[in-house]
Amino acid sequence: MPDGYRDWIFLSSGLDMSYSKAAEMAGHSMFDNVFVDRAAWQGFKATGHWPDRTMLVMEVRGANSRGSINEHGQYQSDERMGVEIHVHDEARFKGGWAFFLSDGSSPAQQVPYEAECYACHLKHGAVDTTFVQFYPTAKTIAIRSGTFRAD
Repeated sequence: MPDGYRDWIFLSSGLDMSYSKAAEMAGHSMFDNVFVDRAAWQGFKATGHWPDRTMLVMEVRGANSRGSINEHGQYQSDERMGVEIHVHDEARFKGGWAFFLSDGSSPAQQVPYEAECYACHLKHGAVDTTFVQFYPTAKTIAIRSGTFRAD
């Protein structure tokens, strides 16, 4: 688990996003928050590509609708439901990228290369197997740099 990722660059947040038509939400809404390390962000801004050693962290949090003075809408819960990490390291990983999962307190474990996420990111990733299409600021940079690949 990368320490201090919440101090990194915040790329975007999504609510109830799923890449499957048959999403199993079990009546719960979830937020995801995506962060990237500062050095990688500087490299991306300069080139429109993620440099080697990039780390993107997506934390998943539950959604609340009742609390304090809130009358409408949803906000993120204090409870972190999980963490996914997308790491670019040409020397270490097949295809240059790997995915890791953690509950947020335990060490992250690499997702096996046979998992569906690798093929999905390769097929649908707008830049370098990443879903830049969902990160408005990064998407603008990628389009301007000519690195954006529309799905």
